[in-house]
Amino acid sequence: MCGIIGAASSRSVGKILIKGLQLMEYRGYDSAGVVLNKDEEILRLRSLGKVSKLEEIMISEKPKAFSGIAHTRWATHGAPSEENAHPHGSHDDIYIVHNGIIENHEEIRCSLRNKGYEIASETDSELIAHLVHFYKKESQDTLQALMKATTELNGAYSIAVVCKEEKGKVYAARQKSPLLVGLGIEENFVASDPLAIVNITEKFHMLEDGDFAVITKEDVVIYDQEGIIVEREELKIDGAATATTKGEYKHFMEKEIYEQPDCIGNTINGRLGESDVLDNVFGLGSSNSFKDVKRVQFVACGTSLHAAKTARKWFEDICEIPCYIDFASEYRYRNPIVEDNTLFVTISQSGETADTLAALNYAKEEKYLGIVSICNVPTSTMARESDWKIFTNAGPEIGVASTKAFTTQLAALLILALSISKSQDKNQEKRKQAAQDLRETPALIREAFKLKDEINTITNNISSNDNALFLGRGMYFSIAQEGALKLKEISYIHAEAYPAGELKHGPLALVDETIPVVALAPEDSLVEKLLSNLEEVKARGGTLYVFGNAGSTIEIKKGKFINMPKCGDYNAPIVYTIPLQILAYEVACLRGTDLDQPRNLAKSVTVE
Repeated sequence: MCGIIGAASSRSVGKILIKGLQLMEYRGYDSAGVVLNKDEEILRLRSLGKVSKLEEIMISEKPKAFSGIAHTRWATHGAPSEENAHPHGSHDDIYIVHNGIIENHEEIRCSLRNKGYEIASETDSELIAHLVHFYKKESQDTLQALMKATTELNGAYSIAVVCKEEKGKVYAARQKSPLLVGLGIEENFVASDPLAIVNITEKFHMLEDGDFAVITKEDVVIYDQEGIIVEREELKIDGAATATTKGEYKHFMEKEIYEQPDCIGNTINGRLGESDVLDNVFGLGSSNSFKDVKRVQFVACGTSLHAAKTARKWFEDICEIPCYIDFASEYRYRNPIVEDNTLFVTISQSGETADTLAALNYAKEEKYLGIVSICNVPTSTMARESDWKIFTNAGPEIGVASTKAFTTQLAALLILALSISKSQDKNQEKRKQAAQDLRETPALIREAFKLKDEINTITNNISSNDNALFLGRGMYFSIAQEGALKLKEISYIHAEAYPAGELKHGPLALVDETIPVVALAPEDSLVEKLLSNLEEVKARGGTLYVFGNAGSTIEIKKGKFINMPKCGDYNAPIVYTIPLQILAYEVACLRGTDLDQPRNLAKSVTVE
């Protein structure tokens, strides 16, 4: 992985391909490359680092070609290097770009070497080029060769292919990795992300698993896995809704932090009535089906998993049903026991997270009541594969470290809890209070933004350390986990979160006079317990930075108490997330790290 774009056009495609790669830079990558199918030759250019370096090479070459493919790579097989960068070729004839992972790559590598192929890279992707080349020698047909080659591939892939002899033509294949085609005027495209081409077309076809496509400037022809021509629904994606400029902000992450009041408004608008959630907000018939839900199984990764862990208390409180939570990457390997009337819930910003999609596909074969997806991308695989869904409507999230995706996921999860509770006629007063809290959340977040100056008084001490400890109790433990994740993702400070009550069972050994300890102390039923835990930190000379309410009575000799806005029971976890995001952002700015594209990370993790 990470980003694919291809084009066949009546105009030269070099600038189109480079611009498409730049629009996908937010996904994270370590190298970039392009193949241009020129009249007299095929030209491949690759470079380590930013797309701007590849652009400089392109400008010096001044190539003119009417078809080509390009790619940004995030290393999975083989270290970042020019040799491992895409596109990969075979015999200066077939060139490919690939997202995903080929699980049986060692077996294929051995077979190709036995056939006399020399393999230049450490990647699994190069093997696809050689397979297509091998089968084309048999059939003299690139599409048939691609179809035959994919029968040997185990795993996930989205592939774009050009053949030196076939000017003006791009081939594509998809299996468990996102890929779409874009329809233009005297030009057509293929891409792994609509953002890559949304500035030049609004009309798309989403390829389905097993699909192949042949793209020319005149036409796009889609085939299913049996080789039969098929029609796929034409979608329109509004380019204005996918604006990707930083505006007045220094980084996308900063912009996305401060967009959160409007984003949460977009999540709840049209879904809440005067005092309750509206019916069927997860799709036609969802409210009736939710009457039978007796338990919920959450599956997610990273930040989305923290959202599920936070929301568990809402489901147990408002719906009075048990919840199970699994890492998506582990879920299907433990042979889970599925009890009757269990609702399966997946959460992902992109809707294309490979581990979560694999768990969803596993769940479809089990006896779940149904599958609900919470995501931000209506055209995603997850959305299409689910029985019911809700879109967070947060707009594009470009920064790799998730911010507005997390808080809007929390809002959507609370809406799901309200919907199940309403379907089962439970806890009407709690639902009324939760709906009111949700409507007040954007204003409270704006209040939390005013804490930035106070937060900046503590960032110097945190940025000068290589470790930090985050503490919380109850559902605020998962908010502390999310705060620690943000700090480690973008500042590279080692940060860990613990339930405050667990301090005495081991983590207290970490506390000394230097390590900063960040704690969440909202006015809830556990606040007195938490304050007692913080006394344990004080007794060891620890430096405490506490976010809480003025009613929390703790005297801090080393550190700072930052007074939070007064929140409701149901919106407090969302609001308490905000200062931790600001803290991580400001610390990373001081340390001079790459905030929007932190090292080793990708935005949309489309490999398992």
